[in-house]
Amino acid sequence: MMEKETSELPRAIELLQSFYHVQKNIMRYVQKAAVESGLTVPQYTILTTVAQNVKMSQKKVGEVTFFPKSTLSQAVDGLVRANYLSRAQMEGNRREIQLMITDEGVAFLKSVHNREDGLFKIFQSAIQTLSDKQYEGLLEAHRQLADFLERQGNEKGGN
Repeated sequence: MMEKETSELPRAIELLQSFYHVQKNIMRYVQKAAVESGLTVPQYTILTTVAQNVKMSQKKVGEVTFFPKSTLSQAVDGLVRANYLSRAQMEGNRREIQLMITDEGVAFLKSVHNREDGLFKIFQSAIQTLSDKQYEGLLEAHRQLADFLERQGNEKGGN
């Protein structure tokens, strides 16, 4: 049993390093997109997170992005001032804040995402280097790993 665990370690490390290299390169493009659009990385991340759902509670955005409350609050304040997000108290829970992307926020993100040298165009080009079978296999492997890690986190009392 110990021998099998030892032989699995390099494979796990290899995969973790692979994820790290992809994530590092994605973050390079996220930072570039944020800077070029006049946003901070937390603002860009929050705006894209809310845009995927149209509206979300500020608490849920914090859980998804892992930003500390102070970073989250500052970033949201800036996005509201820029009129990219609006916020309102949630019905039934006046202490909870609901964030919604505005029409200006949607238009702004579209302009950022349509840049030729931006993350989405580059990633789209990268994906085109994969066959349909490779693409589907990669998505399925990611889903399987994410589901496993989420179950482990939930069983161990994680978030």
